[in-house]
Amino acid sequence: MTAQEQWPTTLPVIRARVARPTDRLDEVVRFYQEGVGLPFIERFEGAGYTGVLLGLPGVTYHLEFTQHVDGSPCPAPSRDNLLVLYMEDREAMDRIVARLADMGFPSVPPENPYWSADRSVTVEDPDGWRVVFMQIK
Repeated sequence: MTAQEQWPTTLPVIRARVARPTDRLDEVVRFYQEGVGLPFIERFEGAGYTGVLLGLPGVTYHLEFTQHVDGSPCPAPSRDNLLVLYMEDREAMDRIVARLADMGFPSVPPENPYWSADRSVTVEDPDGWRVVFMQIK
């Protein structure tokens, strides 16, 4: 690990989680668990919330999706708010994208031309949030 890649000692974080609400909890979890392939970590309920944690590589990085009994509207803010998953294996990436398409989630054109079709694929989840699968060489 180079000096640029090391976590700063002045910020002693041991785990990171990205959380967002949804009104389509089961659909969103299915997209990320069955479609993308993220492993299930935990389901929780309390204080009017139901939530699901899915893991990212290293198990110290999580995605959390929550739904409140009174509703959890969560329109995607723009087509440039992205979850980017970098992958070395193009064949594995293509299999994931094909599985998502079979589930009814086809690829969409990226808003930013940086995410060119020759090295990445963009797919919208059930809430319209975008995931980019980016091939690195």
